[in-house]
Amino acid sequence: MIPRPGSGRAAETRLVSVWLPALAIERWARIAGPQADDRIALTIEVQHGQRIHAVTAAAAAAGARPGMRLTDARALDPGLAAVAADLAGDAELLRRLARWASRWSPAVEVDSADSLLLDASGAAHLFGDEQRLLGDIVARFGGLGLTARAAISPTPRAAWALARFGGAAAIVAPREGLAAMLAPLPVAALGLAADVTRVIERLGLKTIGALAGIERRSLARRFREADNPLDALDRALGRKADPLTPIVDQPAPRALLRLAEPVADPAAAPQSLALMMPELVRQLEQRRLGARRLVLAGYRVDGEVAVAVAACALPSREPKHLLRILGDKAAELDPGFGFDGFVLEAEWCEPLGSAQDGLGGEPPPAVAVARLVDRLVSKLGPGKVRRPAARESHLPERAVGWEETGGIGTKPLHHPPSPAASADGPPPRPAAREERARPQRLLDRPEAIEVIYATPAGLPRRFRWRRVVHDVVRAEGPERIAPEWWRERSSARLRDYYRVEDGAGRRYWIYREGLHDDGRGGAPAWYLHGLFG
Repeated sequence: MIPRPGSGRAAETRLVSVWLPALAIERWARIAGPQADDRIALTIEVQHGQRIHAVTAAAAAAGARPGMRLTDARALDPGLAAVAADLAGDAELLRRLARWASRWSPAVEVDSADSLLLDASGAAHLFGDEQRLLGDIVARFGGLGLTARAAISPTPRAAWALARFGGAAAIVAPREGLAAMLAPLPVAALGLAADVTRVIERLGLKTIGALAGIERRSLARRFREADNPLDALDRALGRKADPLTPIVDQPAPRALLRLAEPVADPAAAPQSLALMMPELVRQLEQRRLGARRLVLAGYRVDGEVAVAVAACALPSREPKHLLRILGDKAAELDPGFGFDGFVLEAEWCEPLGSAQDGLGGEPPPAVAVARLVDRLVSKLGPGKVRRPAARESHLPERAVGWEETGGIGTKPLHHPPSPAASADGPPPRPAAREERARPQRLLDRPEAIEVIYATPAGLPRRFRWRRVVHDVVRAEGPERIAPEWWRERSSARLRDYYRVEDGAGRRYWIYREGLHDDGRGGAPAWYLHGLFG
């Protein structure tokens, strides 16, 4: 808990409230892309239907406002489109922003669904002064594409109120004169429940200053202790403590080994690794994580640190596998004048639940392949092992490529496909194409063939490839693949693929490029692209 007013350090306490008034709609706009300029409202389900949570600028210009019922907003603008708000996604973004905001303060709290609270006591001089600190906060959030308003005050409630109702993007409130700064603000600036605020306003108390002039006992009889507006006012003015609970990031799983005296034997590092691995695996199991990158650091008596790093293609907490990929690198660490301590850390982790092994106790095929890749990379080095990877393309020769795997920044061996392209990019590959048979061997480049005879329907009956004539006894097709207009020239021609079998039982994957009447060149050309079996 961080001390606040009323705990003996009230004169030194400076709290910053950062309000992100458009967090939900700005996050949605970044995901939606061009749709962000349309009349769209983000909605949440309430007891009597849908209520608007956030709106785009175009929707606001048409009369939609946060807090309105969707039916009322559509009475003003029948063309208003509704999208379900992602409250969980917004909350996760705010938590990430809270960790990022530690650049200004080591103590950051997620104060509400759209604001952060920072303890900047004694830190403003690092940025020049308090005004420059707030200016830096607003500018850096703006660089992330987020609108921000900030205020600094001796109390969190006052900072919260000034950030929302103060009328400026950055406000500095001194301790002396704080009551005068809060007096003209509306009662809603105290952050009370909406029904309590309505009752106070019906009593004719529209501002904080008017509320402060009321005799305390008369208000205490009207409100429960938790809803007492004077209690909120006391917290805003620093008369009562208001503790801050900062977010705490869990440190990476790690194991530590201190040696009684320096050891210069090169075998000390792999032996220490074996001693620390059970503790690291225990922490990974406890947090249901798998290691993707391991770091072994050996601390030498001369102050130098020797480091060995190993990466996994898939998250793993299998002790034997982790020892195997890091053990050889640990043996290469130079002890110099001797090691006096070691740290083993799972620097990069990912969630890893329980998995069912095979009936014979063998790991799933994907895990077995990943372990093989890890061992190869450990022996050959990062960047020396490649694997085939799918690419977003309709054309077979472009739909697969090679990428490095097992390096320090490697992707998972089996990562999810990229999301479908946006409206102004290439369309997603048709699902039906994925179910069609593909040849086991695809030629690096399609080779031209001469079709000697074809039926009027287009099925090839005889073709010559590499000076050998093949009579087609069976043919299936066509499977049509249109040109990729976003990559190709306008003269690119479509392809009709056929699976054919000759008299000897050999099967081929051939295609005709173009049609006779497509207006994109002369006669169609034929190519052989792959072999089956």
